[in-house]
Amino acid sequence: MKPLAIAVPLIFALSALAAGGAVPSAAAADEKPIIVGVGAAPQSMDPQSADVDSNLSAMANMFEGLVQRDTAGTLKPALATSWERVDELTWRFHLRQGVKFHNGNDFTWQDVKFSFDRIKNPQVSPFSNIGALIASVAPVNGDPWVIDVKTTQPVPFFVQMLHQIFIMDQKSTEQRSPGEVGQTPIGTGPYKFVEWVKGSYLKMTANEHYWDKAPPVKNAEFRPIAEASTRLAAIASGEIDILQDVPVSLAKAIERNPQIEMISRPARRSIFLGLGNKPGTPTADLRVRKAMAMAIDEPEIIQKVMFGHASLCAQIPDPPTIGYSADIKRLPYDPAEAKKLLTEAGYGNGFDITLSGPNDRYVQDAQIEATVAAQLSRIGIRVKVDSKPKAVFFPEINQHKDNFYLIGWFDGSYDYGRTFRQLLHTVDEKAGFGATNGSGYSNPELDKMFAETEKIIDPEKRAAALAKLNEAAMAQLAVIPLHYQQDDYAVRKDHGIVFTPRSDTWIVFKDISRKSS
Repeated sequence: MKPLAIAVPLIFALSALAAGGAVPSAAAADEKPIIVGVGAAPQSMDPQSADVDSNLSAMANMFEGLVQRDTAGTLKPALATSWERVDELTWRFHLRQGVKFHNGNDFTWQDVKFSFDRIKNPQVSPFSNIGALIASVAPVNGDPWVIDVKTTQPVPFFVQMLHQIFIMDQKSTEQRSPGEVGQTPIGTGPYKFVEWVKGSYLKMTANEHYWDKAPPVKNAEFRPIAEASTRLAAIASGEIDILQDVPVSLAKAIERNPQIEMISRPARRSIFLGLGNKPGTPTADLRVRKAMAMAIDEPEIIQKVMFGHASLCAQIPDPPTIGYSADIKRLPYDPAEAKKLLTEAGYGNGFDITLSGPNDRYVQDAQIEATVAAQLSRIGIRVKVDSKPKAVFFPEINQHKDNFYLIGWFDGSYDYGRTFRQLLHTVDEKAGFGATNGSGYSNPELDKMFAETEKIIDPEKRAAALAKLNEAAMAQLAVIPLHYQQDDYAVRKDHGIVFTPRSDTWIVFKDISRKSS
C-alpha cells in the first residue's frame, strides 16, 4: 500500500484535532444550518435520474416514495398509509390525503402513475428495471385514494424497493424542460430546495407544510468533499458538523480529538469476488473456486488494509436481509489445502487470471485487489490486477465482460430474491435477470430454486425458501465473500448534534437534531 501523502489541509487538520476546534455559542448554533460533509456529490436534482447513494440520500430529504425506511431500515408509511399484496401480481396502496408538493400542488394518484410510468424509460431513469415490472396503476372501484399496482410477473419484494422510487409532481414536471427538472426539485418531503451549486453544496430548508411533524432542524446543507485530507480538515476545524465516510487510515487521528465523536455501525454492504463458471475455464471447477477462497487471508485484509474497520462475511446478504442464513460458514484460510485442491483439479502449476475492480468506489478497493492478487500468488495463481475508475468498471460489469472481479452489494429491498435476480441468475436481459452478473455466472438448478420462491406469497415460507437458495448458492461458491464494510462517521460533540447512522447510509436531516440548551 502506498504511503499517505501529507497535504497542507491534513497538517492543518491534525493541528485543529489537537486543539479541539472552535466552539460555537448556543445562540449561533440555533441559527446555523447543520452541515454534513459527504464523499460524493449528488449528480442531479431529478430524483429519478440516478440510483447511486449520493443522489438518493440527498433526494430523500426533498422527495418521498409511497413508503420510507427509518434509521434501522424498517419499512414505514409515507405517501401510502398502508398496503397489501392482493395476489401474485397485484399490490394495493391506500394513499395519504391532504399532502401538497412544495409548489402548492395537491398530491394525487395520477402523480403516482406518472412517476411509475416515467421510470420505464431507460433514457430517463436507471430505475427502468423496476419500471419494466409495472404493468398498470389504477384506482380501485373509482376511489382515487386506493390504487392497485399490477406487475408483469410475480415480484414478492416489489414494495420493498419503493422507498427509493420518489414521487414527482406530474403538472410541474410536464411543464418544465428536463434541464429545469434536473436543477430545481419539487417534492413532498420534509425539506424544500434552496440552492444547489453542483460539486460545492446543496442547501435546503424545512418544509413548513410537511404532512408529518416538523423537522427538528430548520436549515440543512450537504457539502461534498472528495479529498480525504480536506474532509479531515473540515471536521477538525468545525467547518462541518458531521463527516460521512471517515477514511479508515485517518480514523485514529480523528478519535484523538476530544470534541469529535466517532460513530460506527456494521455496514450492510458486503465485499466479494465474482467468478465466472464458463465451461473450459479454471473457475468452472468447484475445487478451483474453493482453493481460491481458502488461499485468501481475509483476517489479514481486515487488519492491514481495512485498519480493523470491517468484519468477516460468509455470504452476500447481511443479517437484516430476508434470506440471510446463519448456517453458512466461511471456508477456513488454508493455503496448503488450497494447493492440494488445485492439483486435484489439474492446475498444480497454477494458471493466469485477471482480477478487475474499481479503484474509487469501495473502501480501500484497489488495495484489497492488490492484496488478493498477492495472496493467490502464494498458491501459484498468477493474477493480473486491472483496477479502474468506477465509470469504466461498472459498464463492463453490466456487459458481463469480467470473469473475475471485486464488487460490493447491499440490497435496498432487504430481500435475497432481488440479490439473486441481479447478481447470480443466468443473464436474461429481456426478463430482467442478471443485470449485475458481471461474469455471466449460470447455474440452472439455482435458477429453478429462485423461480419457485417467486411463487410463494406467505412471507415466512418465502424467507425459508430464500435461505435455502442462499445456502445452495454458497455451497457452489457462486461468489467468494470477503467482508462487510463498516460505516464510520465523525460528529462534532461541541456542536450538540444528535445523530444516528442509517442502515442504508443515507443522510436524512429529519432524523438529525441538536441537543436543547
